[in-house]
Amino acid sequence: MINNIKCSQCGTVGLEPGFIEDNAPAGHGDARWVAGPIERGPLGGAKRMGRPHLQVDAYHCLNCGHLEFFAVRPA
Repeated sequence: MINNIKCSQCGTVGLEPGFIEDNAPAGHGDARWVAGPIERGPLGGAKRMGRPHLQVDAYHCLNCGHLEFFAVRPA
């Protein structure tokens, strides 16, 4: 898929879209951005209830290998 996203490392335009996988046992399958600093619950997991979260889109530069991340509202 062609896009006009520019690599912040080498300047190449047209990055490959993808996503960052979360394969934890209780994970949702994809990574999410959660607002605010991380706080841990009694069992060590991150507290996220009631906090805004966004989908993370990832783009790979085929020239230098750099990854660019963008937090977006899910469609």
